[in-house]
Amino acid sequence: MADMLGLANGIWSYRYFIANSIWNDFYTRFVRSKLGGAWIVLQPLSQVMIYALILSNLLSSKIPDINNTYGYAIYLMSGTLAWNLFSEIIDRCLKVFVNNANIIKKMNFPKVTLPAIAVGSAIVNNLILLVVMVVIFLFLGHIPSWNLMFIFLLIPVIVVFAVGIGLFLGIVNVFIRDVEQVVPIVLQILFWFTPIVYPITVIPEKYVRILKLNPMFDIVDAYHKAIAYDVAPRLTAMPVTLVLGLLLCGISLVVFRRANTEMADVL
Repeated sequence: MADMLGLANGIWSYRYFIANSIWNDFYTRFVRSKLGGAWIVLQPLSQVMIYALILSNLLSSKIPDINNTYGYAIYLMSGTLAWNLFSEIIDRCLKVFVNNANIIKKMNFPKVTLPAIAVGSAIVNNLILLVVMVVIFLFLGHIPSWNLMFIFLLIPVIVVFAVGIGLFLGIVNVFIRDVEQVVPIVLQILFWFTPIVYPITVIPEKYVRILKLNPMFDIVDAYHKAIAYDVAPRLTAMPVTLVLGLLLCGISLVVFRRANTEMADVL
């Protein structure tokens, strides 16, 4: 317990450093890059366009409850928004200690601030992507209602769950660098076991129960309901995912506390 309080105190003591670092990341992306914030949305939107062009004719008829010509693209973007936050947090946390090896060696500061900065930057990027997607929806004739606000209840669940996984992997990656190569492959497999590209209705019922073992399954489904289908999502599965995420965060922080002194030497 004392270790957890020490880590929390480290984050609080360096809160201005964390906030300033998140701002610098945001500023660099928008001001110092020629394309500015476009880079934040180009990758996910290009992915949506590829899937939409390839699969729209095949799957658009399987999404009857979205009364819009571009229903499949709207469905894709809604699920991609949830997945991008999840995968970006894991990716940033996975690499955060290795990428900041020089800083860790040269400066004396709480290392736990590094994943805090990474997570903050990922959340900012995702909120920007949300705003851009809403603007695109308006151009496509899809006007989100107040159900969109459910997203702000789902974001903390994704963040806690992703941090619990990402922080643990980031620590292990310091000692076993192969982890950085394996995780993207696992995420790609998990992506296809999540109803982002395809609707749940195309999955046989006997397989839906198996796929629901993936915690991101219900989260992405909730995003689809709130944004694409414009209905209030069922949040009954969210407490389970949140508790699982908190448990993973606790385990990760314990491992981080014990590996803290060794990480600088290995890096």
